[in-house]
Amino acid sequence: MTAPDGGAERERVMPLPTGARICYRIDGPAGGVPLVLVAGLGLDLTAWPARLVDQLAAAGFRVVRFDNRDVGRSSAGHGRPPGTARMLFSRPRRDAYTLADMADDVYWLLDYLDIGAAHVVGMSMGGMIAQTLAARHPERVVTLTSIFSTTGNPKVGQPAWSTKARLGARPPRTTDQAVDRHLALLRHIGSTTFPPDPALECRWAAGAWIRGAGPRAHEGIARQIGAIQASGDRTVELRIIAAPTLVIHGDTDLMVHPSGGRATAVAVPGARYLEIPGMRHHLTPGVLDRLARVITDHARTPQSAGDLGRPAARAE
Repeated sequence: MTAPDGGAERERVMPLPTGARICYRIDGPAGGVPLVLVAGLGLDLTAWPARLVDQLAAAGFRVVRFDNRDVGRSSAGHGRPPGTARMLFSRPRRDAYTLADMADDVYWLLDYLDIGAAHVVGMSMGGMIAQTLAARHPERVVTLTSIFSTTGNPKVGQPAWSTKARLGARPPRTTDQAVDRHLALLRHIGSTTFPPDPALECRWAAGAWIRGAGPRAHEGIARQIGAIQASGDRTVELRIIAAPTLVIHGDTDLMVHPSGGRATAVAVPGARYLEIPGMRHHLTPGVLDRLARVITDHARTPQSAGDLGRPAARAE
């Protein structure tokens, strides 16, 4: 089976102490500075655009990306997924895993790869995992970049009701249905300022469906939602993050309201906040060059100003 970006032969599997398995891939120079990419809800490692990965690798980073548990080729979680009512009313199951458990997966991956510390970049739920790793394992995170993510505070970062309605639709059962649903969601949460590439998105959606669990993918997504909900409001925890932090958000995000990014930047000491006009909740071709540049600059000179954004306004 070939990964959507043609890199199946470069993928490896790490056994976790629990007996589960995490699928990962490394790009860039063997002696490069480690940089870990943490994907979002229901997204596998191929969700990071090749153009972004290539630019980071060309900048000298050893880019590590992986499938979170319950997605792609990593192990599925145990236990029943939460039902629609539980997810709607934020009532996670008692046996739900948490964002801390998912951050531990990253911790063990770094150990397995003999990486002491790395620059960590997460998008959406991946931003939450990266934040948790930085708070609970500060020695492993050199710099943190959190992209269109939030704090877990239910008063900020909530999806629009129109987005919630689309997320609650019946899950796809075939590859064609998965592609159609992905394109339909992109028409809603995607940007008109930075439009997606339809052909690229079709290839990605079809490949991710084949590469992952297919019809069972919705169970993994439900368990990941349960992990977010079981973790609650993490604002207090974010206040202990010591890693230089850059928070990036679009100004019209319909999946994670920009208030979530702003709240993250306020909570993390010394964080800088970059809001990109016209960007929504998708890594489209029109934003990739800028993202590669600011991520690279942040990793190299984490306290610099300029295009890295402004210091977050502090609450009195």
